[in-house]
Amino acid sequence: MDDEWHDVLAADDLDPELPEPVKAAGRAIALFVVDDRIYATDCYCSHMRARLTDGYVEGDTVECPLHQSRFHIPTGRVLSSPATRDIRTFETRVDAGRILVRVPTRRSA
Repeated sequence: MDDEWHDVLAADDLDPELPEPVKAAGRAIALFVVDDRIYATDCYCSHMRARLTDGYVEGDTVECPLHQSRFHIPTGRVLSSPATRDIRTFETRVDAGRILVRVPTRRSA
């Protein structure tokens, strides 16, 4: 596997109070701001695929809008049922005012 950085959004366009859905390498990603740091996770809940960007964010957790599973934003760890699988997290950085997300990609052999 190789990792690639993907430009997803202008940093000024990310509202610190609201999660933002974006696409990177064909994958739906959710951007969150927690303690002035940008985090990226899978956009969809691991239980029933509801959009986490439509969920309730409190501190460093997001609650799924469908069945109220909760996830730790920095680690993707599931904190409450009915979800039982963690969500993926992705490294982020800001370069020249743009948010970049590192998404694993597969190389052809």
